[in-house]
This record gives sequence, C-alpha cells and structure tokens, in this order.
Amino acid sequence: MSHRLMVWLGLVTSGFALLGLGRDVYADDTSPTTFTLSAVMELALERNPAVAGAQGLLKQSRGQVVAAGAYPNPSITGTAGRGAIRDPSTGVSIIERTVTVEQPLEWTAKRRARQQAAETGLAGAAAGLDETRLNLLADVKTAFYHLLLAQRDAELASQNLTIVEEVLRTVNLRVTAGEATSFEAMKATVEVQKAKKDVARAQNGLQVARTRLNTLTAGGLGKHFAIQGDFQPPREPLDIEGLIARALDQHPTLRRLTKQSEQAAYSVALERESRIPNIVVQGQYHREAGDESVTAGLSVPLPLWYRRQGEIESALGAKYRAEAERLRARNDLEQAITQYVQEAQTATEQIHVFETGLLKQAERTLEIARSSFRQGAASLLDLLDSQRSFRQTQLEYAQARAELSIALSHLERAVGGPL
Repeated sequence: MSHRLMVWLGLVTSGFALLGLGRDVYADDTSPTTFTLSAVMELALERNPAVAGAQGLLKQSRGQVVAAGAYPNPSITGTAGRGAIRDPSTGVSIIERTVTVEQPLEWTAKRRARQQAAETGLAGAAAGLDETRLNLLADVKTAFYHLLLAQRDAELASQNLTIVEEVLRTVNLRVTAGEATSFEAMKATVEVQKAKKDVARAQNGLQVARTRLNTLTAGGLGKHFAIQGDFQPPREPLDIEGLIARALDQHPTLRRLTKQSEQAAYSVALERESRIPNIVVQGQYHREAGDESVTAGLSVPLPLWYRRQGEIESALGAKYRAEAERLRARNDLEQAITQYVQEAQTATEQIHVFETGLLKQAERTLEIARSSFRQGAASLLDLLDSQRSFRQTQLEYAQARAELSIALSHLERAVGGPL
C-alpha cells in the first residue's frame, strides 16, 4: 500500500512539474525577443529582398559570362528520297541522299570583346551587391536609432504624465483644504490632458519606428520584439579630405559605375568588330542515281548596305551616359561626406552643451520648483513650466544623440564602409 501511495504521489508531482514547465514555456513564448543592432543587421542581410535581388543579378551575370565564352554550335541538314535514271532507262533505282554540315566561325576580336564585356558586367554586379548591403546596413542603423529615440520619447512622455497626475492630486487636496482655488485645479487638469496627448503621440511614433525596422528585416523581428543598445558616443574630429579620398578609392557605387563604363566601352568595341561578319564553313556529301560527290565551301555575308551604324551609336551613347553617371555619383559622395561630417560635429557640440551643464541645470531647477511648490513658495505655473523645461531638455538631449548616430550612419554609407 505504501508503495502504491509513493507511486501515486510521484505521478502527481510529475504532473504539477509538467504544468509548471508548460507555464514557463508559455511565458517564454509570449515574452518579446530582444535584438541588438548587430543581430538586426544580420537578420536584414539574410532576409531583405533587396539583397536577394542583387544576388540574383550577380548569378545572372555569371551566366552571361558562360554564354559569352560559348562557341557557335554546328548544324547538320539531311535530305533523302528514292531516285531512278529514266532517260535512258537503266533500271537503276536507289535512295538519294544529301548531308550538309555547317560550322559558323566567329571573328576572334568580336568574341574577345564580348567576353570582356561580360566579365566586366560580372565585376559590376559584385560591386552592386556590396552597394546593396552597404545601403541596407545604413538604413537598418538609421531605423534602429530612430526606434531608440522613439522609445526615449515614449518614456519621457510617460514619466511626465505620472508627474503631472501627481501634481493634479496635490492641487485637488489643496483645493479641498481651501489652500488653492479651483482655477489651479483646472490648469493642472489641462496639463494632464496635454500629457496624455503627448503619450499617445509618442506611442504612435514608437509603433511607426518599430514597423519601419521590422520591414527592413522582411518581418524577421516578429510582431513583438525589443531592442537593446545605445546611441553612438561622440567621436574625435573627422578628417573630411581623408574620408573623401577613402570613398573615391573604395566606394562600391563608384566601383559599380566604373565597371558599367568599362562594360559600355567593351560593348562599343563589340559593335565595331561586329561589322566583320562571321563566316560559315560548309561540307556536303551528295549521292544520287549515277552520281556521288563530296563538296566543301564558305558562306560569307557581305556588309554592303548596312554596317551596324545604329548599334555603334547606341553603344557610344550608353558609354557616355555611364561616364556621366559615375562623375555625378563622385560629386554627390563628396557633397554627402561634407554634409554628414558637419552634422556630426554640430550634434557633438550640442551633446557637449547638454552634458556640461544644461541637463544638471534643468534637473536642479525642477527640484527647486517642486520643493518650493510643496512649501507654497512657488505657484503651480512655475512648477509646470519647470517640468516642461526639464522634459524638453531631456528630449532634446536624446535627439542630439540620435542625430549624431544617424549622421555617422549616413557618413558610413557615403564613405563606403565603417569609419
């Protein structure tokens, strides 16, 4: 009996343990997954369709290289039918047949130009893949920092609502005790309504920022997720000339456009070489009643009326357009680097102002206003003004840090890699 009781107790205990485990698993399933910036970037590179599109273009270019190196296929033509000698009649009757073999021979210079154009296109596609990844990572970083700012805005709005609600309760107690007028209660109520409106605005902005970041990962973050990280710290003064030189040397956009220009030049050479037509070597075996022959010959098209003037002109136009696009991209990169360096320096200066006194001053002012309001030495308006000033200072500080991080992210995109 005791043995059965022990088994029964063991089963019951195991059941409760399983139920507890189920609750733990359920809790883990419902808890949001936390992502760092590096994890979000890896997920974006893995799932974003822009990367898949660039990889598809690279694969297509590899196929074009294979096609450019292929030799023309030969062709075989055969005919057969019964034939006989009728005049004079000899009684001979056989199966007459003709077999023709043709092999096109491509002009060597034309084949070489086509291969060079395809190989250059492959290099351009590889640079395009690097460019796509660079732009995607910059967009992910920007969205990540926007989400951090939106979270900070929502936190400040929630804290402000809690504080003004406490102020409203204090004012209502004073009105009840006859130490304050109902007008002050009305002002505090209006301030609470404004704080609730700010909370709603901040929550909407937070949801938009979350959706934007999740979109860059093609929904890989899920509906419920959290992020962990901080803004980038201020940096030492940036060397504009050095960054511009680095961008002109390594930026994938310039590499892609350079390869496009080279590919267009090879296309021009291909069209010019194509003015010399391909020849076709022919061999034929013919058997008929009373005759048998083996012949060989050449087929050469004669470019008398048209010598690909239109194709050459079109290829030249593509070459000029590619060169102009490369020059425009180079100028845009120089302008972007100068702009983002200036934005980063401005944000760094603002952060320095906040951290060297403005934050402490706003916090100290709010503490004095709260203490004075409790003692009756300060009015409700003074307290609310101090609270608004403190919240605005905190928000502007977070905005300055976000602007620095976003400017550095844009600068990395303009330079072509991490700083």
